[in-house]
Amino acid sequence: MTRINNPFITGGYVSADYFCDRETESKQLIREIVNGNNLAIISTRRMGKTGLIQHCFHSKAFSKEYYTFFVDIYATKSLRDFIFSLSKVILESLKPFGKVTTLDEIFNYLAKANKPCIVAIAEFQQITNYPEKNVEALLRTHIQHCNNARFIFAGSQRHTMGNMFLSASRPFYQSVSMMHLDSIEIEKYMDFACNHFKKADRIITPETVRIVYEKFGGVTWYVQKTLNVLFAFTPIGATCDESMIDPAIASVVDSYRFNYQETLFRLPEKQKDLLVAIAKEGNAKAITSGEFVKKYALASPSSVQSAIKGLLEKDFITFFDGNYSIYDKFFEIWLRENY
Repeated sequence: MTRINNPFITGGYVSADYFCDRETESKQLIREIVNGNNLAIISTRRMGKTGLIQHCFHSKAFSKEYYTFFVDIYATKSLRDFIFSLSKVILESLKPFGKVTTLDEIFNYLAKANKPCIVAIAEFQQITNYPEKNVEALLRTHIQHCNNARFIFAGSQRHTMGNMFLSASRPFYQSVSMMHLDSIEIEKYMDFACNHFKKADRIITPETVRIVYEKFGGVTWYVQKTLNVLFAFTPIGATCDESMIDPAIASVVDSYRFNYQETLFRLPEKQKDLLVAIAKEGNAKAITSGEFVKKYALASPSSVQSAIKGLLEKDFITFFDGNYSIYDKFFEIWLRENY
């Protein structure tokens, strides 16, 4: 068994002991797959989609009854990249490494496997950016005819994912069950954190957990990362209280300082100015209005319009419910403090 020095895991899945809640979502995911349905999971990035899928893959319901495959296609730029990523995960034990197979071969293998297969594809919305035409229709056809496999499509661009599966003109229309992943309930997180501190002969006050949770809007990875640092800062026998939160977050932000500086250096000036403005605003509305442009000394409404397109394409910002906000919450803190 892997020895865990810090129970607040920030990378990968270890075991159910270090996984917070998601009982309802786990039951829903397992139920959908067992009953023959494909599933789309949609949430903002870093809410815990990958962790949920891996948690279910390790469950008794899946671990012995199915072959499970997980592929992240965030970095793919074309159908060829997609096929390579999929084949690397699904066929790597059968094919010489580096040989790019075809979709036909991949789906033929899934169809002939001696147990049913579950294929989870993270950041599935990437396929809409591929230069090839009809990628959605091509994949839909393959998936539709593959009776021995079920598919989980996870995505963080809510608008794009919603259009793919809910628009009547798109190939994947009504082909999946839908799951929207929200924040874990604050009480669950407080119990989880307090129990793990207690098991390690430490104490964390419930108020400390509450402040961290609310600061990051309950987004799993940021809460988990901050708790990881707070745990590391707390000696055995000591108590972690709210006075330790700011130093903990500051240490995380500082550790990414050079990455953030490099990122800003590479951005066009108008995109950089708008990114800083959105960071200062927090949740920014009506960013092309004269009021917003004047408040942050931006060039013009039209320059904001072109800058926003670039920032959305590069995934620096997200747009939801009429608000623009920075994806990376630690980056947002760094921008506020330095500009």
